[in-house]
Amino acid sequence: MFGWASSVALAVGLCLIAGAAAADEKYGLGRPATAEEIAGWDVDVRPDGTGLPPGSGTVLQGEEIYLERCALCHGEFGEGAGRYPAVMGGFDTLTEDRPEKTIGSYWPYASTIWDYVQRTMPFGDARSLTADETYAVTAFLLYLNELVEDDFTLNHENLTTIRMPNEDGFFVREKPDVPAGEPCMTNCKEAVEVVGRAGTLDVTPEDEQQVLE
Repeated sequence: MFGWASSVALAVGLCLIAGAAAADEKYGLGRPATAEEIAGWDVDVRPDGTGLPPGSGTVLQGEEIYLERCALCHGEFGEGAGRYPAVMGGFDTLTEDRPEKTIGSYWPYASTIWDYVQRTMPFGDARSLTADETYAVTAFLLYLNELVEDDFTLNHENLTTIRMPNEDGFFVREKPDVPAGEPCMTNCKEAVEVVGRAGTLDVTPEDEQQVLE
């Protein structure tokens, strides 16, 4: 006669066998993704140029496309329109209280421009630009930021040779910026000194009269 423990062991063994059999069973749901379907999602471009498709475009071609598809939001000269961001200028402002983080002043890699434009622009009509059109728009944006001449032709081979002004401002952290060891739980620092503040927005009334107004 089996004891209680033997019965439990037998039941567990049967469950494991049944589970293994179920794992091998096919339910007729789904199928492996095709290479074409994977390619539709695998569209990111890396700093070393991995992911860039063949193609090319000139600054002049990019200017025509930009004025038609991009200037409404970003301005004819990349200065930004309304609340939409500027895509040029801001040089040497990153150390100021209110830095202007544009393509020219902040972005670290030219490949990031191509990748962002191709995947997200124009606003409301993303992924509508061809590879050649994206190269052309990227070339024009580089020109607006004084990184290439007006007769420049950008392609998948020379894009990674473009050195952006703030490339050295980005680096990979080797480890998290936290002290080694266990976090403090008792007898911790009593006071914390504020050493910096975000820019003042001036949106909160400072007195009762302003509230009434």
